[in-house]
Amino acid sequence: MPPAETVPDEAGDHRAEGHHTGDHRAEGGATTRETAEGGTGAAHPAPPPDDTPRLDTPRSDDTPRPGTPGPSGPRPHRTPPAPAGPLAAALLTAVLFCLATRLARSHPFGPVTRNTVDLGQQYLPFHAYWRSFLLGETHGDAFLNWNSGFGTNFLGDIGTYLSSPFALLVVVFPADHAELALYVVTAAKITAAGAAMTFLLLRLRPGPWPVAAVLGTAYALSGWTFDYGATVPMWLDGLVAFPLLCLVGEWARTARRPVLGPLVVALAWTANFYTAYMATLGAAVVLAVRLLTAEETATARQRLAGALRAARGVLLGVGLAAPLVTVVFLATRAADPTPVTTFAPAPWTDLLARFLPATASVASPALFIGTPALALALTLPFNRSVAPRVRAGWTLAIVLVALSLQWEPTHLLWHAGASPNGIPYRQTFVLCGLLLVAAWLSVSRGTPRPAALLGGGALLGALAWAARGSADIDRWTYPAFGAAAVLALAAVALAPSARRRAPRPLAALAALLLLAAQAGETLVTGERIVEQQRAEVSWSPRIGPWHTSVAGATARADAWPRHRTDPGEVPGGNDVLLVGGQGPDYYSSLTAETTSRTLDGLGFGHYAKGRHPVTLDNPVTDALFSIGTRVRSRPTEPVRQDAPPRATVTVTTTPVPPLVTVRPPGRPPVPAGDSAFAAQQRLLGAPVYELPPVTRAGQVLTARCPAGTQVWFWAPEYQGTAALAGRPPVGFEGKPPSVRAPMRTLGTTPATGEVRIDLAPGARPKLPRQPVGCLVRARLDTAVRELTATGATRVAADGHGLTAELPPGSAGTAVLAVTRTSGWRCAAGDEPPRPARAYQGLLAVPLDGRATTVSCSFRPPGLRPGSAVGGAALLALVATGLLHRRRAER
Repeated sequence: MPPAETVPDEAGDHRAEGHHTGDHRAEGGATTRETAEGGTGAAHPAPPPDDTPRLDTPRSDDTPRPGTPGPSGPRPHRTPPAPAGPLAAALLTAVLFCLATRLARSHPFGPVTRNTVDLGQQYLPFHAYWRSFLLGETHGDAFLNWNSGFGTNFLGDIGTYLSSPFALLVVVFPADHAELALYVVTAAKITAAGAAMTFLLLRLRPGPWPVAAVLGTAYALSGWTFDYGATVPMWLDGLVAFPLLCLVGEWARTARRPVLGPLVVALAWTANFYTAYMATLGAAVVLAVRLLTAEETATARQRLAGALRAARGVLLGVGLAAPLVTVVFLATRAADPTPVTTFAPAPWTDLLARFLPATASVASPALFIGTPALALALTLPFNRSVAPRVRAGWTLAIVLVALSLQWEPTHLLWHAGASPNGIPYRQTFVLCGLLLVAAWLSVSRGTPRPAALLGGGALLGALAWAARGSADIDRWTYPAFGAAAVLALAAVALAPSARRRAPRPLAALAALLLLAAQAGETLVTGERIVEQQRAEVSWSPRIGPWHTSVAGATARADAWPRHRTDPGEVPGGNDVLLVGGQGPDYYSSLTAETTSRTLDGLGFGHYAKGRHPVTLDNPVTDALFSIGTRVRSRPTEPVRQDAPPRATVTVTTTPVPPLVTVRPPGRPPVPAGDSAFAAQQRLLGAPVYELPPVTRAGQVLTARCPAGTQVWFWAPEYQGTAALAGRPPVGFEGKPPSVRAPMRTLGTTPATGEVRIDLAPGARPKLPRQPVGCLVRARLDTAVRELTATGATRVAADGHGLTAELPPGSAGTAVLAVTRTSGWRCAAGDEPPRPARAYQGLLAVPLDGRATTVSCSFRPPGLRPGSAVGGAALLALVATGLLHRRRAER
């Protein structure tokens, strides 16, 4: 048999393109038959063909073959990775993710809800609404969502939550299977991440595809995925993007695919620019290591050329995504600000513990990738079969990235300059990916030698020992770690190495043991993280008969745009996105500060530090926002994690003014004040409350109001109950700054006119200066009739606009029952549209007595400049493609 063809290694040596047999070399040294990486040795004869996947599969690097020209130095000869590895990783990832869900008894493979925190309150409702939008079943369009928050910027929400291509899968599922649809979207993203990482590993260095598939699955099902990504599905697009952007870096480094590269960048930034930004930084680290260690970029000129090509590709890709990115960016700047967060690094004990299985915490980075994969990564610094500069480059990169998680300046760099609330280690998936690349580089040529295994094992043991005191350690952590370590050790003992071949059955058994160790530990970790989340964080029940009943009642009563229909509160959040209607309920990272502050001032409540306003069942605000139909529901049994919720539903319709009303010139004759009662009266233009002096004695409030008036209690920061004498207590859950309690009615003033309110606070009560208002219903009815008589005679609404016909001679100010957020332009009659004015926080259009119509339309801020940038980037990309084609033809 002739000698095998030789190819250069990244360190410049020429190795036999075949298996190394018969080599009896001293550990750590080199013989005349084979040299350590970085030297030169003779080629060895290739063994007979063997179809069994082996850990010592020969490499066919992307390094150049001698004499092959290229655009910038030698052009490498490339063999695309076989599809078996990515396909196997995809299948394995999907199976393990579903099994972990089944072990946790979570829906859809069990009765228990998956809807913890934002998964149930944001992502599930948004995906349910996305399905309705794609099928043309909503009132709004891509610019505006008429259902939520009294009219919100929907394009910003699309770019934040729904622009991933995977989100289109929701149209395949029926409307009452929104949870299943979101689960499939989540599983599809995780599966794609496993396949993409496997493809990247095989592209960086060919080797045994079964091992690459196991490592790709380890990336897709890391602790980051189970702890963060699976419950925040939009971040999973960054998990997919990281290996794809690393491939873009490889193309740029070797002057290939100058058009496809920017398109991949654009897709990643469009799908979720937040985590795509982190993935881009991670891909830049990978590119830097490759530029410094690969043979194709051995000179400074080649490295500079590769870096410039990569920068060009990123700039073009981000430019193509600019129409959406700029909208999201400006909407984020206008969003209700969350409290400033000061970064505090996690204790090093906790950070080390997160490498171990079955650990969960939002205060430390989720670094679990599996004990076998981590052990292989830790062997890289000691693995002398890998070129020294490759070992040094990747080890240094991983150490620096790990340290960057704990240093505030680099923490801010990872998060685009703003320390996030809730989960400070959102970029951890990048470090997980780097660790798996290191594991692959160490094992792709065969099992590392005993010295490397001992070095990696010693580091792993020291890590596990140092983490023993962490509070994140679960009772399953060390048993799972030990079992996985034993199985991995058995796999190493049976596996072939770079110096010898193993019989086919032993090689297959080694692969199965490696798979069992990695898969078993992954399943334990996934199951335990889900169980800990359900026990420690807020949750929402599954969609059930409660939601179905409210949705049906809302659809039957819907009279938009004649007036709004508020579906009330259902379990979860973002209620109108789940069940329809046009209420204030809305939970988004882009909730406008104007909307939040306006509704807070009128007595509405909120969650999530202001970004989740909730409904207010109050007749005055119903009149202000033209809520003519209100759906109320009461649970028939306690809401449980393992059962769909049920409730009785009632519908009430009352006369309210139209969506567009007219306020006469001059200031309304209402009392001043900073209470929500005063704010409601100023916006209504009529004094409908009696605001009595309130006396407080201990936990008792007393006041006097006209008999028969409705007593309202407003204490946004109060936590506890308040009860009108002789009436059941009413609960309030104010927890500033996260939760603001809405005003609520306590009952009717007795014939004596004496109002006595007994407080039972859960903490030291903090009350405003005017906590009590007594609503005189006859005054409100009069104000409603006057606003109706002078308001619009007809209102029409399209996708992102509103037009109203007014009575002749209308003068003063036309007020639209929509909060005045940036992006609205309005006009009276035939006048040109201008930026809308504000009237007590709502849209306003001045009237001079001649116009008989007003119209307002919404365009998301940033869309026009973003489109200009996107158009320029597209032209530049076309020019790049034409130039590349001309060079190729030459």
